[in-house]
Amino acid sequence: MPRKRPAQRAALSRIDPKALAEFQAGIRKRYSNEEILDQLRASAERLGRSPTMREFEQDAATTVHPQTVIQHFGSWNDAKRQAGLVPRRFAEPADLIRLLRELGDELGRPPTAKDLDEHRASMPSKSLYWHMFGSLKNALREAGFDVPIGEERLARAIEQGAVLTRKIGRLPKFVDWKQARRKDPELLSEWQVYRMLEPAGGASGHTVGAWATFQYLVRERLLEDGVEVSPEGRLLRQPASQRSPQGGSGKTRPRPARVRPAGESPRKRGQA
Repeated sequence: MPRKRPAQRAALSRIDPKALAEFQAGIRKRYSNEEILDQLRASAERLGRSPTMREFEQDAATTVHPQTVIQHFGSWNDAKRQAGLVPRRFAEPADLIRLLRELGDELGRPPTAKDLDEHRASMPSKSLYWHMFGSLKNALREAGFDVPIGEERLARAIEQGAVLTRKIGRLPKFVDWKQARRKDPELLSEWQVYRMLEPAGGASGHTVGAWATFQYLVRERLLEDGVEVSPEGRLLRQPASQRSPQGGSGKTRPRPARVRPAGESPRKRGQA
């Protein structure tokens, strides 16, 4: 360790330990623990991996200094664990697969991206799995889980569709999705969603109406949360206490619009 110069020793000797402790406590109060963890997670999302102290400090979007992180959580790696990020020295593929298997054993099924979010205090972030394996689906396969092709992406799209529906008050149309993605690049593109359900080998098996099929799946997801959707696609919120045991609302559930085969003439309402 370099020896302190006389001027340095003199300056340090004039510091009041109590005043210094109060100042440091004030600095720590500027950020809550959750605000710091959110910044760690956001930095990891931007980098595509768990950040080092240097990477976090150099991230222009962060406002917290790494030393402040350490003051709050005791160590850099403890902070990252609480943020759901695997410390870099443990971020080997074998460690990530092991954690995924352990979570699957706990759940009794293949973990989803939502499960990782809900267990972020003890699990790596989903972004780390996507960075290391290309997708969560690939990681699940590496861990020995049987994951059907397209299931993860479709489930992700349906969750995103439910969120967007709540935001705009109706089932999203193709153009709604396109506009929303301009503001949120985390959304799958409208064409990615469409192609998962299109006639040529899509997951739905329908011959027409890929986007309508997607809207139907989003509607079913909302019904699971006790939210009804009108036949026109408008959002109708109802208290969960009014739902029937089968998941209804005590009323006849609206029937989804039938996809009309090509060439069939539309019938007027009430016409036989």
